[in-house]
Amino acid sequence: MVDLVFKSVGLDIPIYSANARSLKSKLIKNIPTGGILSSDLKGNVNVKVLDNLSFHLKEGDRLGLVGHNGAGKSTLLRVLCGVYKPTVGKVIINGSVIPLIDISLGINPEATGRENIFIRGALLSLSKATIEKNIEDIISFSELGSFIDMPLRTYSSGMQLRLAFAISTMARSDILIMDEWLSVGDENFRVKADERLSKILEMTKILVVASHSREMIMKNCNRVIWLEHGKIKLDSTPENVCVAYFV
Repeated sequence: MVDLVFKSVGLDIPIYSANARSLKSKLIKNIPTGGILSSDLKGNVNVKVLDNLSFHLKEGDRLGLVGHNGAGKSTLLRVLCGVYKPTVGKVIINGSVIPLIDISLGINPEATGRENIFIRGALLSLSKATIEKNIEDIISFSELGSFIDMPLRTYSSGMQLRLAFAISTMARSDILIMDEWLSVGDENFRVKADERLSKILEMTKILVVASHSREMIMKNCNRVIWLEHGKIKLDSTPENVCVAYFV
């Protein structure tokens, strides 16, 4: 069974370069965006970016994350992907996870497009055999033609994004993690990209996506969590959360 559990998860990030003494007089307990600043008994400054998060996702769940910039959405996604380890609490994941957060991560501008397919594929934990099986589809989908054997630095930004998208969406997983719905390239390519994402979503057992788009949340999610200062302010249906949040 595929599921995902957050049990009282918290994450503190230390600010090693901060002068705790100078901050004490102006320590912000509740800032409009971002985490909450605090100092420990030794005077070390920390930012609490996630605070006591608990929720359980099961097969079929499509979770949307909303909240102002700095509310903790992207940090939560990175905890799910294993980039950050919680300071307290526990994350339990049963199933494979593929992140579509930074689709250009690991892309080498000096390597060719073909070489970058293998580099990025390896970062997605895909075997060489799987990459080789899908490479012609990636090349065709990205519409790069003979440019696939040219160094990436010769590509336009749009060509780079098309390739990165084609590579990243090659992988299939039980749990899909997204930071905003991906929309890349010109209008024709965006249609293709949306169609591919929709097909991936149909095969994905759990989706977690952060977004500022009410339309995207209402269309693709069956549950929404509103984060504020790293805490859950509201966890309910898309209808209930969107009415409260998008005002």
